[in-house]
Amino acid sequence: MLDLPTQKTSKSPAMSLQDIKALAQQLEPGISLAEYLNQLVAFGFFKALLPEKHGGSGIATDAVRAPDCMDFLRILGNKDLSLGRCIEGHINVIRLMYLYATPAQFAAFAMAVQDGALAGIWVTDSSSPVHLKEYTLSGVKGFGSAIHLAQWALITAQSEADESLMLFVRVGDKQRIGPGPGTLSGMRESDTGSYDFNGLEISPEAIIGQPGDYLRQPEFSAGAWRGSAVALGGIDRLVDLLRHELRVRHRTGSPFQQERVGHAMIARETAAMWTARAAMIAYDRTQETGDLSAIVNFARIAVEQAGLQIITLVQRGLGLSAFLQNNPVEKTMRDLAVYLRQPAPDETLTEAAVWFIDREPPVAGWMS
Repeated sequence: MLDLPTQKTSKSPAMSLQDIKALAQQLEPGISLAEYLNQLVAFGFFKALLPEKHGGSGIATDAVRAPDCMDFLRILGNKDLSLGRCIEGHINVIRLMYLYATPAQFAAFAMAVQDGALAGIWVTDSSSPVHLKEYTLSGVKGFGSAIHLAQWALITAQSEADESLMLFVRVGDKQRIGPGPGTLSGMRESDTGSYDFNGLEISPEAIIGQPGDYLRQPEFSAGAWRGSAVALGGIDRLVDLLRHELRVRHRTGSPFQQERVGHAMIARETAAMWTARAAMIAYDRTQETGDLSAIVNFARIAVEQAGLQIITLVQRGLGLSAFLQNNPVEKTMRDLAVYLRQPAPDETLTEAAVWFIDREPPVAGWMS
C-alpha cells in the first residue's frame, strides 16, 4: 500500500457555489502561497474537492460540479494566478487518481488530501528524463510548481518496456529540490523548480493505472479547460484594476478610456462563455473525443486572445504607471502574460478548426 495516512473518512455538508464564493472572499490578499494554501485547507476547500464518497463535495471529480469548479478556479486566479496554478495542478491530480487509481489507492490518497496534503503534477522532464527500472527511479523533473510545498506528486516515467507510466510518489526531500530552467518574469510565486528522483525507490502500489493513461483521451485534452478558468480569473483581476485606476484618476469621462473598458469587458465575457462551454462539455463521454478536444482548445485560444488584448488595453489606458513595480497592475500583467504561454497555440487553433470544417459543433455544452 501507499504510505499514506489512514483514518476514518468523515462526511460534511456539500459545499455549494455560494459557500465557495463566501469563503473565497475571506482569503487574505497579498499573502504567501503557503499561507493561501493553509487558509484553503482551514476553510475546507481541499476536502470539498474530493468525491462525496470520500467526505467531499465532488468539485474536482463530478460532472455536475464542473461549473462550480470553474468558478472556484476563476476566483483563485483572481486572488493570485500562482495560487490558481498550484490548485489547478492539485485538482488535475485528484481527477486523474479518480479515473485511473484503484479504489484502495484513491481511498488512501483522499485521506492525505483531507489532512491538507498538496499534490503536484510534475510531468515535464529535464535533460535527464525520469525512468523506472526494478522499482527504482532515475532522472529529474525539470519544471514543477509548488516544489517546496507539495507533499506528493503525480509524475510520468518511462518503463523498461519504454512505456509511459503514471506514478504517485512522496516528495518534499529538500536535498532533491533544485532550481528550475531559469527565472521567469512572471508567476514567480508559483514556487517552480526541479526535483531529482535519482535512486528513489517506490512500491508497486505507486504505479497508477495502465501504461499510457496520462495521455489517454479524451481526459488529456478535455481537462485543459481548468487552466483556462484560472487564466480567466487573472483577466478578471486586470479588468477590475483598469476600472479602479480610471476611477481614481477621474478618467472615466474620456470616450477613449470608455472604449477601452468596453473592449475589455467584451473580450472577458467572450473568454468566459467559451470556458463555461468547455467546462460543461469536458465530462460528457457521449461526445466524440475530437469534439471535446476542439471545444476545449477553442476556449484556450479565446482566453489567450482576451488576455493579450486586455493587457494591451491596460497598457495604453494607464501608460507608464502600469509598469511601476509597486503597482498591482504590473504584477498582474506579468503573471498573466506568463500564464497564457501554453504550448503550441497555432497548432491548437488550426487542429480545432480543421476538426469542425466538415462537422457541426455539438449542441451539448451551450448555455441556455
